[in-house]
Amino acid sequence: MTVFSDTTNNTGIVQQTRDMMRVDSAHWATSKIVNSCNNWLNKIFTFGKSTDVNFQLDDSNHTKLPIGTTDLVAGQSDYSFLVDENGNRITNITRIDLLDASGKYHNLKKIDQKQVVGALANYKSTAGIPEEYDLIADNIVRLYPTPSASVTDGLIYYFQRTPSYFSATDTTKEPGVPADLHRGFVVASAYDGALTLGLPNLEALSVELAKEEQKLSQYFNSRNTDSINRLVPRVESCR
Repeated sequence: MTVFSDTTNNTGIVQQTRDMMRVDSAHWATSKIVNSCNNWLNKIFTFGKSTDVNFQLDDSNHTKLPIGTTDLVAGQSDYSFLVDENGNRITNITRIDLLDASGKYHNLKKIDQKQVVGALANYKSTAGIPEEYDLIADNIVRLYPTPSASVTDGLIYYFQRTPSYFSATDTTKEPGVPADLHRGFVVASAYDGALTLGLPNLEALSVELAKEEQKLSQYFNSRNTDSINRLVPRVESCR
């Protein structure tokens, strides 16, 4: 495991980055390394979510699970989920369960507008207990049918969110991703620095960065290899 900064043993990401660049703090500030590490975090999460849709990727540094609740409001069909309770931006909704007025839980079926034959305005237009939801943006959903009753904490939503980013004051914080991917933070940061400063070891670092990108690809492509794809039927409009 690799901490962000370790000035005692010089084994942190900050120290390894400067060693790999062959520079010191006067030439490459910690804030520069922070930017590179956070960019690499974004790369991991973007690649991970797009490569393996069945893996609910999350940063292990988050202190709360990626689950939230909100009130179900009678007559309101659209709901937005922008941030979690700690202010992290929600990037994708993965599942929604509903608690109805009688106290029963229901799993809402995810549909898409393309599955609906006919005008959307006519689809399940009579208010009732929602059965389905359409993800109309990364974090905005529309319920079908529109709720006919209000329920406190009636919607339970599961989501993906932005990672836990580094700051210049971090020391013992580790990347919230598998340890196999930790070296990538050092290499990516060293490469960014060498590119910016025009260092002579840029080509060698480019080779190392390609290795880390390949490692990243192999890690996510090797997950859930036994998953079975299924066909999704079209949904007929109710008129």
